[in-house]
Amino acid sequence: MGLSGRRVSVAAVAAVLLGSLTSVLLPQLRGGLWSLRCRLLEIRLAEDPITGLSLTYSGVELSQLEEAWSLRQRTGSEIQLEAKAALHQALEMKRLGKREKAYRLFMHSLNMDPTNVDALNELGVFMEEEKDVIQADHLYTKALTISPCDEKALVNRDRTLPLVEEIDQKQFSIIDRKVKKLMAIPKGNAALHRVMEESYYHHIYHTVAIEGNTLTLSEIRHIIETRYAVPGKSLIEQNEVIGVDAAMKYLNKSLVSRIGSVNIDDILQIHKRVLGYVDPVEAGRFRTNQVFVGHHIPPHPRDVERQMQELVEWLNSEEAMSLHPVEFAALAHYKLVYIHPFVDGNGRTARLLMNLILMQAGYPPVTIRKEQRAEYYSALDLANEGDVRPFIRFIGKCTEMTLDLLLIATADHSVDKGLPEANPNHSDYTPTILIKN
Repeated sequence: MGLSGRRVSVAAVAAVLLGSLTSVLLPQLRGGLWSLRCRLLEIRLAEDPITGLSLTYSGVELSQLEEAWSLRQRTGSEIQLEAKAALHQALEMKRLGKREKAYRLFMHSLNMDPTNVDALNELGVFMEEEKDVIQADHLYTKALTISPCDEKALVNRDRTLPLVEEIDQKQFSIIDRKVKKLMAIPKGNAALHRVMEESYYHHIYHTVAIEGNTLTLSEIRHIIETRYAVPGKSLIEQNEVIGVDAAMKYLNKSLVSRIGSVNIDDILQIHKRVLGYVDPVEAGRFRTNQVFVGHHIPPHPRDVERQMQELVEWLNSEEAMSLHPVEFAALAHYKLVYIHPFVDGNGRTARLLMNLILMQAGYPPVTIRKEQRAEYYSALDLANEGDVRPFIRFIGKCTEMTLDLLLIATADHSVDKGLPEANPNHSDYTPTILIKN
């Protein structure tokens, strides 16, 4: 072993000894319940950083804690001082009753130093006072992502968590009631059949448009129905459409009716069809190169197969099966894009996996519209930062809008209504569903 190798080994041993010493001394230094909870959280993160996505601690990843700490170390002292000064001014404005100015100063402080736990806690308290408990809980969660042992954040989140869970359960209950109404419609209803058929094309249009495909809805329908190319349009984009169409048909004919386990080959077969007409070499196989997705760095290629196996084990676990179908589907979606196992087509494959889970549970699948692209990716970014619940809520809202559209389209058993316009109160959400052959 060379000198550099010995240095690495010495450093590794020192790190282990330091970690062991810290784990022994920490309870004595901190004492009581806070230290116990902190240590339990750290142990769980170390044991299962990828598949341990929990709503209790919002899927905090060990790598994310390290990244946040690294960012904190790189923050200039001058910026930190200015951020603290802004926080102090925000608290003073709040004391004086100037809440709008206080809010702007809180945001200014966090824009300068996003890892300032004190600012996250104080803004969270401010948002609670403004009756926005969901945003407050998210801020406390972010504080715990950065500092899992922060006593203020732990106390604050203990207060907001039950309230937020109650809100989330109410959303699921509303969805369930609407699913029952939909299931009460006769299967042979002509209006339902027509709207689902139209939805099939809408889904393909939006799922490829999210990835940047420029084909119109009418062009996509022409390609699927005739298998003729659209003159003057990219052949790659047209092959993307054919791939998603093939994957959806595979889902509907081979997987939806097979209630039960999902295996790695199922996911590979979905991806093989999604990408097969664009890149047959990479279709249906895991990537062999490192990829980068915005600020997210997916696992190293050598870890992909192992983490996919862990994902499949989770998909078939009692823990996953006991979740509400919308929560289960959303988490499956997120876990797959977190691993990012393929060179291309990860988003399309994840959305199809999500819809497979929903359809197997008797729920309509969800179309995430291209107009929702910014919110979709923002929710995924928040999940990568440590709080997966905004993404679950986003999928839940899309599911509810899907149900609303179907119930409206079939209200009078009319075959002429087609896909209705979005509800004015939900103008940003008009998702449709897949045809279910």
